[in-house]
Amino acid sequence: MHIAEGFLPPAHAVGWTVAAAPFVLHGARAVVREVRERPESTLLLGAAGAFTFVLSAIKLPSVTGSSSHPTGTGPGAILFRPPVMALLGTVVLLFQALLLAHGGLTTLGANAVAFAVVGPWVGYGAYRLVRGLGAGLLPAVFAGVALADLATYVTTSLQLALAFPDASTGFAGAVAKFLGVFAITQVPLALAEGLLGVLLFRALTANARPELERLGVLRREPAVPAGGAA
Repeated sequence: MHIAEGFLPPAHAVGWTVAAAPFVLHGARAVVREVRERPESTLLLGAAGAFTFVLSAIKLPSVTGSSSHPTGTGPGAILFRPPVMALLGTVVLLFQALLLAHGGLTTLGANAVAFAVVGPWVGYGAYRLVRGLGAGLLPAVFAGVALADLATYVTTSLQLALAFPDASTGFAGAVAKFLGVFAITQVPLALAEGLLGVLLFRALTANARPELERLGVLRREPAVPAGGAA
């Protein structure tokens, strides 16, 4: 994640921008529809974007000479579905590039594909799969948030390997090299982010249950008849 400004060859930078554009445009329509149909979602949408910005701005040194970040896209994908995060995640990346020099404008498309498209979709898919297997909300949140993080870095490794194949082992060797750079710190960081997601959803369940029910994350509790008799 956060491929630096000017790091990708121009053709790759343009290609990834073209690939990201339909997802971002679809995400913009999804956000407009959400706000129009459910104006009460505006505050939680803003909170999801802010959570993603703050968490993904945390830059941790890596023993392999690179750096690692949480992503923060998993909770938003679970709450609002991945198309919404395609827009929110891209806006986060744009502000980070402009204000923090994390990533860049020429690499915005590539970073958006990894961070705002693939990560949220993989995380949401893992969440739905675990829920479908009969697990509760919190185990599903853990799986979704952790895998959203890991999928982002796997995608970034593939992007870098496409741009810079190894001289002797080609694309496969480059993938192994870039995955090795990220894995040592990113795997435990993804697990920690999954635990943070569990804590976040525990707090939301305790304090914002009606909102989670409205979004379909929790099932609505049956109304209790007057007098308290079931």
